[in-house]
Amino acid sequence: MGSVHGVAKSRRQLSDFTFTFHFSCIGEGNRSSEAKNLLPYLGPNKMRDCFCTINLDQEEVYRTQVVEKSLSPFFSEEFYFEIPRTFQYLSFYVYDKNVLQRDLRIGKVAIKKEDLCNHSGKETWFSLQPVDSNSEVQIVTHRKEVKNELIILACHGLPLINGQSCDPYATVSLVDIKNFFTKLSSSYTRKSQFQVEEEDIEKLEIRIDLWNNGNLVQDVFLGEIKVPVNVLRNDASHQAWYLLQPRDNGNKSSKTDDLGSLRLNICYTEDYVLPSEYYGPLKTLLLKSPDVQPISASAAYILGEICRDKNDAVLPLVRLLLHHDKLVPFATAVAELDLKETQDANTIFRGNSLATRCLDEMMKIVGGHYLKVTLKPILDEICESSKSCEIDPIKLKEGDNVENNKENLRYYVDKLFSTIVKSSMSCPTVMCDIFYSLRQMATQRFPNDPHVQYSAVSSFVFLRFFAVAVVSPHTFHLRPHHPDPQTIRTLTLISKTIQTLGSWGSLSKSKVSVTLYCFFLDEISSTETKESSGTSEPVHLKEGEMYKRAQGRTRIGKKNFKKRWFCLTSRELTYHKQPGKDAIYTIPVKNILAVEKLEESSFNKKNMFQVIHTEKPLYVQANNCVEANEWIDVLCRVSRCNQNRLSSYHPSAYLNGSWLCCLETSENALGCKPCTAGVPADIQIDIDEDRETERIYSLFTLSLLKLQKMEEACGTIAVYQGPQKEPDDYSNFVIEDSVTTFKTIQQIKSVIEKLDEPHEKYRKKRSSSAKYGSKENPIGKIF
Repeated sequence: MGSVHGVAKSRRQLSDFTFTFHFSCIGEGNRSSEAKNLLPYLGPNKMRDCFCTINLDQEEVYRTQVVEKSLSPFFSEEFYFEIPRTFQYLSFYVYDKNVLQRDLRIGKVAIKKEDLCNHSGKETWFSLQPVDSNSEVQIVTHRKEVKNELIILACHGLPLINGQSCDPYATVSLVDIKNFFTKLSSSYTRKSQFQVEEEDIEKLEIRIDLWNNGNLVQDVFLGEIKVPVNVLRNDASHQAWYLLQPRDNGNKSSKTDDLGSLRLNICYTEDYVLPSEYYGPLKTLLLKSPDVQPISASAAYILGEICRDKNDAVLPLVRLLLHHDKLVPFATAVAELDLKETQDANTIFRGNSLATRCLDEMMKIVGGHYLKVTLKPILDEICESSKSCEIDPIKLKEGDNVENNKENLRYYVDKLFSTIVKSSMSCPTVMCDIFYSLRQMATQRFPNDPHVQYSAVSSFVFLRFFAVAVVSPHTFHLRPHHPDPQTIRTLTLISKTIQTLGSWGSLSKSKVSVTLYCFFLDEISSTETKESSGTSEPVHLKEGEMYKRAQGRTRIGKKNFKKRWFCLTSRELTYHKQPGKDAIYTIPVKNILAVEKLEESSFNKKNMFQVIHTEKPLYVQANNCVEANEWIDVLCRVSRCNQNRLSSYHPSAYLNGSWLCCLETSENALGCKPCTAGVPADIQIDIDEDRETERIYSLFTLSLLKLQKMEEACGTIAVYQGPQKEPDDYSNFVIEDSVTTFKTIQQIKSVIEKLDEPHEKYRKKRSSSAKYGSKENPIGKIF
């Protein structure tokens, strides 16, 4: 999350990126991605074992599972992450897995940051391009040019070489279009002089090549800069950041092998979040929505009405309302509006309305831990056992026994359904509160149907929650990757059966205990406090493999880094030699005093952070910048209310008897830098209310035309007196009270206009920013 430069009061830039190989949701169509026509393997077996990686510039942040023996692999994967730093390219590399040797890079797709918006929301085939080490340059160098003198000051964003920071040096040359003149310098400090004729100035350019000193191996080329000499003629001093370019600007032969194609579905958004005080009026207007009568006249409901893609509006709206404990009354009100339009109790809450979408998103946000404790053990067993459950005669494989498959399916369904109906004590309170409201309203709407009180709840908890998680476990972080095709088929059959059993009509005909089923629905739609739904059970928050610096033992007189499996719950942070093994070291969450980044210079390693607690600081290296940012964020949130939290810290390590940052010799010396102020947020739900409000502002801005049409429709309805059919220009809007709706729209337009001003200042500043290397933009870029 880089800082926003350009508006003095702008706070930060936040970027989301979702890389979707495959999206599957019950009740909706599938969007899939794949590679095709990959270059065959040279040998009798032309097939490849392929996987794909996602990279920010040259840093890998995610990788897919391996698809074996295919030249058109189907990578059923979906990734969502916030981008925590500036970047130039989002890249995708397709690899051929090699067990004995280094994995072979088949090809890549590299998309410039500024081009991502052109592909956002679209499914596109990209041709794979060759991977050339001399074209893998996406870093920046800082140069200062004084008349007749060149000084190279600094570099930024240099890549890791074998896991370590670079040992860079530069060579400087003076060249023209056709002739090489002279080499000026081979280091940062060495000086040389040269003379040229005035008439040659227009032809000349300075070329700087940046290299990594390989010591005992070959030096690695990092990139080059070419700057015309005439840029310096009129300026006594010129200081700028320059983006390093590939050698010869990456020009390659126009004739290359056809490496194949990769289909990507990219969703990319970039928000520029202003200080909190700017969002007060809009937040106030949105948060009073549950109290507006009728609910269709509220700002939150109007947002859902006018957005072209209503799903875009639901997520930030639900998160904001959740953060302020306003979701339950709002969801109840919009659900009641749905019920008014429902004529048959058998179709209750089966549509795709604002109410059902809000509840779907709410369950995804708050129900993660509930799904883990309920479904994960059984899903792990299903995915790892590979037992066939196929019962369709057409799809049976040779040698399959349909009776055995039926027994396998019955075993899994019985075990899963039994676990679900015994899980009521783990159901989140927010879900219970909303289910209680749905149950009461459904009973009032259909008083003659004794079973509607259960179907109103089961239509969400079974059809829209558990069944969806079963068929797509990786989406809910229950499995690391999308399963293989046979397991996908097994999970689909189980999911469909769970949906059927969750329907009251089907359940009454089955052998499953109706009493247990009803008791479960009674429990999760009750407002009574459940002891185990509080803090008595630790909540699993995050786990993964990282490197930690040895706490005590040393090797050859120097503390070393070891790979460990980290696990964080709401109670403690632990690390283990392997997943499932006993903890080697435990830090109670209540003992965490601060969590901060660690300067790269401390150990010459990137993506490091420190957990400062009552004993010695724990120094940890994550595998990439995204992972490091996620760990810092969740650790900060889980410890934000701890007593005795530090107000300052040391950004560097304590080594050889002193702190590297301030050179204090006492290990107990007070920190020399203020601690990062964390954004208050729920431990289990990472919600930044300013960012969610900024997203809603953007949606209102993009939908101003529809908002204007809705405003005109209110005016038309207010003066219309006849019994004739309403005009088509507003018949698609839900307007129950035209006067109240009109007033709300006026308020929305007013707060949006006030927010436009600081955003416009930023846009003007950004659009006027010059390119790399200009004196108007001395840093060369806007983050």
